[in-house]
Amino acid sequence: MFRLTHYMRELIAPTPLTPVRKPQAPVVIWNLIRRCNLTCKHCYTTSADIDFPGELTTPEIFTVMDDLKAFKVPVLILSGGEPLLHPDIFAISRRAKDMGFYVALSSNGTKITEHTIDEIAALNYQYVGVSLDGIKDTHDTFRRQAGAFDAALRGIRLCLEQGIKVGIRFTLTQDNYQDFPALLGLMDAYAIDKFYLSHLNYGGRGNKNRGDDAHFQMTREVMDLLFETCYLWLREGKEREFVTGNNDADAVYFLHWVARRFPSQTAPIQAKLQQWGGNASGVNVANIDNVGNVHPDTFWWHYSLGNVKQRPFSAIWPDVSEPLMAGLKQTPRPLQGRCGVCHYQKICNGNTRVRAAQTTGNVWAEDPGCYLTEAEISLPDQFFAASETC
Repeated sequence: MFRLTHYMRELIAPTPLTPVRKPQAPVVIWNLIRRCNLTCKHCYTTSADIDFPGELTTPEIFTVMDDLKAFKVPVLILSGGEPLLHPDIFAISRRAKDMGFYVALSSNGTKITEHTIDEIAALNYQYVGVSLDGIKDTHDTFRRQAGAFDAALRGIRLCLEQGIKVGIRFTLTQDNYQDFPALLGLMDAYAIDKFYLSHLNYGGRGNKNRGDDAHFQMTREVMDLLFETCYLWLREGKEREFVTGNNDADAVYFLHWVARRFPSQTAPIQAKLQQWGGNASGVNVANIDNVGNVHPDTFWWHYSLGNVKQRPFSAIWPDVSEPLMAGLKQTPRPLQGRCGVCHYQKICNGNTRVRAAQTTGNVWAEDPGCYLTEAEISLPDQFFAASETC
C-alpha cells in the first residue's frame, strides 16, 4: 500500500530521514466469511450469497487470534465476502479489540444500517472501509444489484454521523475510470476521511475480468488527478488520507511527478520511498481466507502456504522452505524482464507478483500492470534533467 498523503506532506513540511522500524509481524487481512449479498464483477474471492463449506468456526477463529497476538501481528482487517453477514462478527471484533489489535472492517456498506450502526459504533473500529465502484449506475452495474450505491452511501453517512473513521475503496478499471473525479467530489462533499484507490488485480473474478484493466494512459490520468487533488487539499488544510494499492509503480510515478513539480525535493522523497520499500506481499501483508488457508496477500487464493487448522500461522509465515515465500522475502527479489532491469526496484520491489503469475505462469516475470514508460524505469539522470526544464 502506497500512502500518498504521507509523502505529499513531506513536500509541504519536510522532515529529516530517520531510521526505519520494520514491523515484527504482518498486517493480516482476514476473510472471515465468503458469503456476500452482492456478486461484484471484480471480486477476488468469487463470493456469493450461499454458505461455503469448511469455514473456520468462531472457536477456531479465537484460537488463531491468540496465535496472531503472540506472533505480534499488529492489525486485523476483517473482511469477506461481507463480514457483517458473519453471525459472530461483533463477538469476533470485540475480542480482537480487547486483545489490543488495531481492528478495521472492510465492507460493501449495504449492511451498515440503522439496525447495525449502534453496535458498529460501540465497537469503535479504528477504520471502516466501504467499496464504491463509481457513482450510482456505474456502481450498481459493477455490484450487479440495483440500489447498491444508495445503500453503501447510506452506510458511509451513518458511520460519519457516529464519528467513525470511514473511507471509500475504489477499484480502477477502464469501465469506471470516468467516475473517478465524481468520487473525489463525493469525498469532498461528505468530508469522508480516506480514499483507497486499488488497481485491478488478477484474482477471482478480477482475473476473469482482467481485460477490463484500465489502459495505461487512463491510469496515468487518474494518478495525476489524485496527486494534484491530494496536494491541493493539504494546502487548503483538508486532512484527508489518500492511499493506493496493488500497483507499487504508483510510488515511482509519484517520484517523477515530484521531479517535475518540486525538483529540489526529488532526492529526499526518493530516499523516503526507498525506506518504504514497495510491495510487501509475503512480508508485511498476509491473508487468511475463510477456510483457514494462508496466502501472501488477498489475491493469491489459488496458492496456499498452509492452513491454520493444521499448523499455526506463526509457523507458516516465516517458513522460507516454501519456494514462493523464499522469493517474496528475498532482497532483492529474483525479478525478470522489465522488472528485473528497473532502476527503481528499491522503491517498487517488483510490484504485484500475482499479475505476472496469472498472465505468464512465471511469478518473477515482469508485472504486466506496470504503466511506467521505458524512460521512467531507467537511470534517472537523463529523465530528471529533462523534467527540470519542463
